[in-house]
Amino acid sequence: MTQLLDQAIERVRALPPKTQDDFARVLLSLADDEVEPVILTDEERAAIAASMAAAERCEFATDEQVRAVWANHGL
Repeated sequence: MTQLLDQAIERVRALPPKTQDDFARVLLSLADDEVEPVILTDEERAAIAASMAAAERCEFATDEQVRAVWANHGL
């Protein structure tokens, strides 16, 4: 195991169990060689397009908005 991966795992161990499981799912998904592509719905495609357009206009979430999202996830 690399030092960076070891550091990341130690940080995740300090998080609540549900959050640890979320990280584990992401890591397992990234490590899976047989991952099938995700098929997006029309609504998801529209949301992504709207987000990309906002980014092109340099319209980003404020620090306060980001903190609120993090707080909802216990971060």
